[in-house]
Amino acid sequence: MNDMGDTVGQGRRSQAERDAVTVEIGYALASAVAAAALVFMALAGGPILVFGLSGGTARTLTVVGVTLAALVFVVRVVTVLWRFTERWRARRAALPGLPAQPSQPGRTRPDS
Repeated sequence: MNDMGDTVGQGRRSQAERDAVTVEIGYALASAVAAAALVFMALAGGPILVFGLSGGTARTLTVVGVTLAALVFVVRVVTVLWRFTERWRARRAALPGLPAQPSQPGRTRPDS
């Protein structure tokens, strides 16, 4: 493996590919923050403000809201980056001269 994480047979990533990865990571983080904020406000912030809740109920809603918002954040980042990786692999496999990754687990080529 080289410093970019590619296998030796595939070579280095181009600047355009590195830029695409950077943009995708930024998008994943920004969309995850927005989704987590919406979940928190819907589950905790909104009801606490609208109904004037305080004490144990407010604390419970806050804990539940933060927990679910953190889960939504992680799931959103993982799914966005997973889809990007799948599209990137499909594009790389379609390029002539580059070895494609095996499409089925257990079926490998000697150079993969």
